[in-house]
Amino acid sequence: MKSSIMDDPKKKEITKKRHFSFRINIFFFVTFVLFSVLIVRLAILQFVQAKDLKAAENTNTNQTNKIAPIRGNIYDSTKSPLAYTIPVQSLFFRIEPGQQDKEEIINLARRLKTDVFDKYGKKTAVQPTPEEIVLAMDLGYDINQNKVKDPSYYWVPRKIKTDLSKEEIAYLLEHRDEFKWLEVTEESIRTYEMDDDGTTTIAPQLIGYLNKYSTQSAQEMYKDNPESKEYLPAENVGFDGIERMYQDDLRGKNGYKVYPVNAAMKIIGRATVTKPIKGNNLYLSINKDIQKTAEKAIQDQIAFLHTPYARNDAFIKYGANAEAGYAVAMEVDTGRIVTMANFPDYDSNVWTGGISQVNLDKVGSFIANGSITTAYPKYTDKERPKHPSSIVFMGSTIKPLSVLIGLTEKLITPANQYYNDTGTFTFGKTGSTSSISNSGKVAYGNLDAAGSIEHSSNTYMSAKVGIPFYSKYGGENVKVTDKWAEYLAKFGIGVKTGSGLPSENAGSNDFVKNAKKDSYQSAMVYASWGQNEKTTTLQLAQFAATLASRGKKMKPLFVDEIRSFEGDLVRKVEPEVMEDSTALFAKGDWNTIIHGMKSGAEGIEELPYNVARKTGTSTQAVSGGTIDNAVFIAFAPVENPKLAIAVVVPEGGYGRYGASPIAAKIFQAYDAANDGILTKLGGGKKPW
Repeated sequence: MKSSIMDDPKKKEITKKRHFSFRINIFFFVTFVLFSVLIVRLAILQFVQAKDLKAAENTNTNQTNKIAPIRGNIYDSTKSPLAYTIPVQSLFFRIEPGQQDKEEIINLARRLKTDVFDKYGKKTAVQPTPEEIVLAMDLGYDINQNKVKDPSYYWVPRKIKTDLSKEEIAYLLEHRDEFKWLEVTEESIRTYEMDDDGTTTIAPQLIGYLNKYSTQSAQEMYKDNPESKEYLPAENVGFDGIERMYQDDLRGKNGYKVYPVNAAMKIIGRATVTKPIKGNNLYLSINKDIQKTAEKAIQDQIAFLHTPYARNDAFIKYGANAEAGYAVAMEVDTGRIVTMANFPDYDSNVWTGGISQVNLDKVGSFIANGSITTAYPKYTDKERPKHPSSIVFMGSTIKPLSVLIGLTEKLITPANQYYNDTGTFTFGKTGSTSSISNSGKVAYGNLDAAGSIEHSSNTYMSAKVGIPFYSKYGGENVKVTDKWAEYLAKFGIGVKTGSGLPSENAGSNDFVKNAKKDSYQSAMVYASWGQNEKTTTLQLAQFAATLASRGKKMKPLFVDEIRSFEGDLVRKVEPEVMEDSTALFAKGDWNTIIHGMKSGAEGIEELPYNVARKTGTSTQAVSGGTIDNAVFIAFAPVENPKLAIAVVVPEGGYGRYGASPIAAKIFQAYDAANDGILTKLGGGKKPW
């Protein structure tokens, strides 16, 4: 009976329907409850929390990081690289909120050391220690967002390591999730071309160097540069020389990395990257081969002056204490500087990554460009006052100009053009007279204007130019020095050359100081043969070039052209006449002084073309006595001047022995580098 009931199909169907209805009811009930909760939640969001959520939505924003551009390269006139940028991949650490767990940071540093740097780093590189990594992260402050006054502090990435290997980069990218807060970013390393000796670079004082923009000196240096607002604290900027002079051209334009961040300043998405624009390339007027010849010529000449042979020679021995030298060669018709050599020089790559105190102590006194400003060899503080700097008196190199002024002012005339040089000259009031003499008190007898230059007569300059010029312009008053300075400025003496090089010195004129010490008459006498005017080597080169062009003062140029990184011409630098005084001086007077520029000069006579030159011995007072500096100017060929050279060797003695051999080698190097142009223009040796 019971079995039949269970097997009744109708009853089974009724039971199934009841179960189905029950499940349907349960489903609709649950759905109703869920929809009710959803509606209530939406209502709460819409009417209760809408204001707060809207505010939170508005706090999501973008954070922008600047990417420093790759710096342009510097080439010589033959397109050989002198300073160039090598792109490298560097590892940076980004500070974010939520990094309070110091143990996590320390473990990250340890993993970087053991799992990445030690295993995959370049074998030639010294790997940073965990302690150095943590120090580079710069976490020595409270990183709680609410306590940091400047939130932008988060967004200055800290460099952990430069020049990663491909293997390091690959490992870091593969394990990106494990190495939080780390980024691999391309940056650049500045490299300077080494000289043949392998210990110095080519023209380091002229090319200059880079240093961090974050330093106080850089902040001060670029405070008036409107472009500096784009600089990154960690990037390198030009600190001297061409690197600083052409900073804006070389630097390029920033790129940008934009991160989406939330209200807690945490990154919530991938960055968008805008690549930086690479800086322009410079093509200098400097010729690498001529530059290397000049640098070696100075070094070799100073080494020669130290030899026993030189020390025992009656004339050369006066240069035995020379330790430094400077040479500048300038094209007469264009103003292009083909060499600017300093000795001692150094390896400017020591600045890459920041110079150490040890290296700074070694080269600090001659990092500055001694051709345009004050520099010394490495002396102790006690020794330095006993030696001259790179800026010295002109000495006898001024004499061609002194005679030209005398002829122009009619102080020297055909009626009294000869002067009997007895070797000494006395001047001053009766009872308080002073005497000056020629070198070695040599008496040259009857001299005309040209002969006075050739024999370098101090007495002629004093008697025929110094005293008459003093009398003509009122004697004991400032008009004398003002008029004299006016003439000198036309040739680049006592004023800046206009080169644009940073830190260029205008030299000095001790006329007034000497006048107050003695008298204007005495100061004028000494000025006439170069013992009042201190000059830089670049000023002397511009002076020599202006004599060669017969009064056309050219702006010294260091750059021929600027091109984009892709090679397109940005700017061509054209020759510039700063002052044209050719009409002020008579043609016959020019002929007279150039005819007199035949001083004895070692190495010059052997050249296969005529060279106008003037040696100088610049006497200077230092602590403990006086010293003689070797000074020399020249231009060639006489018939069609193309190249002017100035050489200064502090404590080098006579210019004939201490400086002229250096100039001779530079003339030879220029001729060789330019298909014998000096020889061709000169047309061979002949009387002049």
